[in-house]
Order: sequence, then C-alpha cells, then structure tokens
Amino acid sequence: MRIAIAQLNFHIGNFESNTEKILSAVQKAREQGADLVCFSELASVGYPALDLLESPDFIKKSNELLDRVREASSGIGIVIGAPRVNPELPGKNLYNSAFFFADGQQLGFADKALLPTYDVFDEYRYFEPGKSFNTISFKGKEIALTVCEDIWDLIHEDPIYTFHPMDVLMKSKPDLAINIAASPFSEKQHANRKKVLKKNADRYGIPFFYVNHVGAQTDLIFDGGSLVTGPSGEVADEMPFFEECVRTYDLEKIVENDGISKFQSTDRITLMHDALVFGLREFFEKLGFKKAILGLSGGIDSALTAAIACRALGSENVHGLIMPSGFSSDHSVADALDLAKRLNMSSDTIPIGKMYDNFSTELETFFGKTPFDVTEENIQARIRGILLMAYSNKLGHVLLNTTNKSEMAVGYGTLYGDLCGSLSVLGDVYKGDVYKLSNYINREEELIPRSSILKPPSAELKPDQKDTDFLPDYDVLDPILKMMIEERYSLDKIISKGYDRAVVEKVYGMVHRSEFKRFQLAPVLRVSKKAFGYGRRMPLVGKF
Repeated sequence: MRIAIAQLNFHIGNFESNTEKILSAVQKAREQGADLVCFSELASVGYPALDLLESPDFIKKSNELLDRVREASSGIGIVIGAPRVNPELPGKNLYNSAFFFADGQQLGFADKALLPTYDVFDEYRYFEPGKSFNTISFKGKEIALTVCEDIWDLIHEDPIYTFHPMDVLMKSKPDLAINIAASPFSEKQHANRKKVLKKNADRYGIPFFYVNHVGAQTDLIFDGGSLVTGPSGEVADEMPFFEECVRTYDLEKIVENDGISKFQSTDRITLMHDALVFGLREFFEKLGFKKAILGLSGGIDSALTAAIACRALGSENVHGLIMPSGFSSDHSVADALDLAKRLNMSSDTIPIGKMYDNFSTELETFFGKTPFDVTEENIQARIRGILLMAYSNKLGHVLLNTTNKSEMAVGYGTLYGDLCGSLSVLGDVYKGDVYKLSNYINREEELIPRSSILKPPSAELKPDQKDTDFLPDYDVLDPILKMMIEERYSLDKIISKGYDRAVVEKVYGMVHRSEFKRFQLAPVLRVSKKAFGYGRRMPLVGKF
C-alpha cells in the first residue's frame, strides 16, 4: 500500500480555499501513485475554530466540504479531520473526528476520545469524547485511525487520562496506525512528537503515519514536521517545517527499512527564528494586511522585531518611527537610523520633546511641582504610542509590539505606550534569546547594528537609565522566569537551585502584580511551551 501525507495550511472558516487545497492534494497524491491520502485534524474548518464550532451554518459548510471530498475519492482512499455531528444526544453536539472515504463511500470514522483541556487546548468545551474504537479495513490492511491526543498520553510521566485508545484498537490487530493532528509549535515539540511515536511503537510494534497541520492562527504556529515511523519507532521520514508538502510512502518499504532514520536539523534558535517569521507572515496574509509599523528605539528588541518583520513581509512593507525624547542618547538615534538603512526599510523621525513639555506644563496645574517619577516616564511612552497608532489609523499600517517575554513577565512596560500593538512578535522570547536571535540574523551579514546588541539595555525615559536599575541582570532573571512560568516551580524550589531569596521574591511579586497588564496586551506569537495568552490563565485579583 502507498500512503500519502498531505501537510497543508488551512485557513479557519475559509471553506472555498480549504476545499481547493484538499482536492488539489488528492490529485497530487493520485499522481504520486498513492492508494490513500491523509489530511490533518479538523482540516475542513481549520484549527482552532473556537466558538465558530457553535454555529450551525459553520458546521453545515464543513459537511458540504466533506461531501465534495467523498465525491473525489474515486480510486483513492482519503482520511480527513472534521467535526462530526453527535446523533445521540444528550452530550456535546459534536465529535472531533477523522473520516475515511474511498470510492465515493464512507468506510468509517474515528472520534477523538482524549480531549485536551490544558495550556492552549480547550476541546471539551466543544466536543464529546469518542466512545467506540474500531479499525478500518482498506486494501487488505487493518488501519488503526486516531486523532492527535489519542496517542499522546504515553508521553506524560503522570498520565492525565484513564485509558489508551490504541490499547483497544490493538485487539483488532491493525497493520498500521494513522494519527491526524494539529500540534502547535514550541521549541521542543518536534522532539516530543518523535518521543510519542517511539513510545507508541515500543508498545504496539506497528508503523505510524502522523500528519500534522502547518500554518498559523494568530498566536498559534503550526510547524508541520509530519512523521512516518517504522514498527520500532525509528523515523523513516520527517516532512519540512513551516511548508506545505504532499509526500507518498510505500508501507512495505517503511517496514523493511525500519531502523534507518531520516529527519531534519532542529537547531533551537533556527526554528524559533523561522517560527516567528512564519507566524508574522501568516497573521498578515490571513487577515489581509500588508504593511506594518513599529517604533525604533535603537535598542535590540525593536531592531530584532524590525528584522523579523522585513523577512516576513518584505522591507518595502515595514515602516519605523524614531521618536527621541530629551533623554534619548545620540547613539540610540544613530543606531535606529542605521538599522533602517541596513534593512532597507523606510523610517521617519519625530522628536517628542515639545509634546512632552506641553503635557508636563498642562499637568503641572493639577500636580504642582512634584518630583519627576514614573508618571513622567510613562507620559513619554504614551506619546510614542499615540504617534504610532495615529500612523496606523491614517496610513493603514498594523502596529507591531516589540516587548520581549522577560519585560512582559515582570511588567516592565507602559500600558497604552510601548505595550501597544496588534501582535506581539517577541512576547514569548526571553531577553537572552533576543540576543541569540539577533546574532543568528547577523550570522552572514550585519543587519542589526552591533552597537544595538552590545549596549546595556535601557528604556531611556530618565537620565542614565538602565534596565538593571529596576530588574536583576537578565542572565539571572530569565532562568527564574522560566522556572516560574514554564516549569511552575514554587518560590522555595527556585531558591533551592541557588538563587538569592530576595531576588526570587522580588521577581515573584513583579510577575503576579503585572497580570492585569498582560490581560490587556496583544496576542503573542507562541514559541515556548507556556506563552502569555489563553494558554496561561491566572486570576487578576488573586493573592498567592
């Protein structure tokens, strides 16, 4: 049997485009001599469709797409993910299902049984868990058909489900397993997928065909990287990251050549860079946007954001505003201008000194001759936010936020000022990785001025200001934040790793007090296993 994997980029609710992609891939699989072609989880509607799944018209359109796919299955089998209406209420109205079509008929389906409700996943909100498990006979083979999470529980050290669907399916002695997935990118997810398939192969001893979604849906980035493994779990092939692809595999050769591994290079910084460029491009293309604007400070965060934007959108579609105040250094303005020239992007310089003076004069009526403090710092940041949003409104440019994850975590930013934006490009990138990404971009040519990388970080909102006036050094702050946010370590456990108690307590306090800020921020491109956004839900008024 020859099995094709169609790793495609679906657009949520764009049924015309999704249908065209699917039918084109079916034809391509035919041309490659495939007996069966497999598409990803919820391919008919895109993932995650969220509350659109509650619309009867939305489900009707999905069913119409399935009818078209079934009609196209003459001479070829098709596996495709789609919502399935639950005919046996009470219960949720839908199942998250994999349909199997061949020769114009539906041979069967598999309902997802293990519905993730952690991190960015909230599937039990919409779907009823699958309750029946049967293999599907096709071309003389018994196929165990599953949907994403149904093979993932083996990876958990502390299992979160009470059974494994594959244990039930193995009673029918399947010859192979097909798993259709929508597994979002994070820096270690590609390794987790291989681990999952290896564990399943060790347990069940059959080849696995794993098809993953590619594309981005606002904050979630899907990298593809679909996998084929032999009965021992060795990777027979790993499909490209961040690319659509249709490839056909000979099942017998996969079994015969088991033990010969083939997979891509997975350098962490390279993947993170590619994910950010891909996610930003997808956001603009799927929303019909073209041009971006951002503030250029001469610092490393805005420089990296600009470089990523130019790669994603083209330099001709990225514009920078340089907005020096009386506290901005000459070298910062020079670095910002140098960056724009190196990236071949347009820029304008608008000094904000007079605007700031006008605000200060007017507010003196109410505040009197009070000392300079964070109020005056925030006024400068908010003036810049107003200018950026004015450009956005008048010229139709989408504002990109440049705040990194370290700053966002501790609230080192001004609401309605430097925290403005429609999309946060670096909000899931710690400061240490900002430097690594900048050096990666400069690996062949110095696009980001070296001085922007080497100078001490500063908001430049008061004389001689440095980030370290307010924050621990980033080489101390970042590990504490990772343990707190991604590993969910307790305060005492972090201190036991050798960190000063006073520093850890200060960071803990800043993170918790800043929750109200993050609640109001732009969506964050997710590249870690725990990004700020709806994958991390914390009470605003909690005390813990």
